[in-house]
Amino acid sequence: MFSTLKNNFRQLLPKRLRSRLGYGVGIDTMAFDTARSVKEDIETKYGDAGPLLDIFVNNEGYPVHKWHHYIPIYERYFSSFRDQPLRFLEIGVFRGGSLKMWREYFGPEAVIYGVDNDPQCARYDGQHGEVRIGSQDDEKFLLSVVEEMGGVDIVLDDGSHQVKHLKKSFNVLFPLLTEGGIYMAEDLHTSYWRGYGGAYGRKSNFWGFVLERINDMHHWYHVNPLRNPALQDMCSSIHVHDSIAVFEKKQSFRPAHSVIP
Repeated sequence: MFSTLKNNFRQLLPKRLRSRLGYGVGIDTMAFDTARSVKEDIETKYGDAGPLLDIFVNNEGYPVHKWHHYIPIYERYFSSFRDQPLRFLEIGVFRGGSLKMWREYFGPEAVIYGVDNDPQCARYDGQHGEVRIGSQDDEKFLLSVVEEMGGVDIVLDDGSHQVKHLKKSFNVLFPLLTEGGIYMAEDLHTSYWRGYGGAYGRKSNFWGFVLERINDMHHWYHVNPLRNPALQDMCSSIHVHDSIAVFEKKQSFRPAHSVIP
C-alpha cells in the first residue's frame, strides 16, 4: 500500500523534479509494440544490423533481453572479432540467453566467459560458455577469471548497473584488455536513477566518470591532474551511444602537427 502511494506521489511531481530526484521515467512504456516483427523494427530504424540480428530474433530456449538499438552497436564494434581467436567476458549472465547469442555469433573457437553473483546462474556453466560466480566489484575474483581465460579481448558489462560496480569493474579490467580490445558498458540509462547510485547532475553519475576519462585522454591540452593516472595513454577513443559507452584499448601518442608543403 505504501509503495503504491509513494509511486503515485512520484508521478504527480513535475518531470524535471522527478529527474533531479533520480526517480527516472518508467521504461515499461518503451516496451516494443508487437504489431510488427522485431527484425522489421530494427531494420527500419537502424538499417542493416548484420548477422547478429538474425541470431537475436531467432533465439530460442534461453531468454535474451536487449534494447533494439543495441544490436547494430554490437555489430559495429564486435564484427571484426568474428572468426578469429577471441576471449570474451560478459558481466551478467541473467538466464543464459546472452551467452548463447554470443556463442552463435563468435563461433565455436571463441573463449566465452560470463560472471554473475547469482549462484543460480551456475546452471549455465559449460552450455554456451564458462560461468563463474562472484561479484563484479571483487577485484581478486575478476583477476582470477581473466587469468583462467588466458587474457581478455572484449568486456561487456551488463551486470548490476550500480555506478560503483561499473567503475570498479572498469578500473580492474580495462588495463587487462589486449591491445585493440573493446570495453563496453551498457544500460547506462540507469545512471540517471538514484536506486543505482546515480541521478541527473550528481557527481556519482557514471557519465561523469566517462567525462573524466575523456578529460584524461586529452591531458596533452590542459594542465589539470589526471583523474586516473593508471590509464594514461591507454585509451585511444571513447564512443557514447544511447545507454552505452565504448572504450577502445590502444596506446595513444603525444599529438604532433605539420604544415605541408
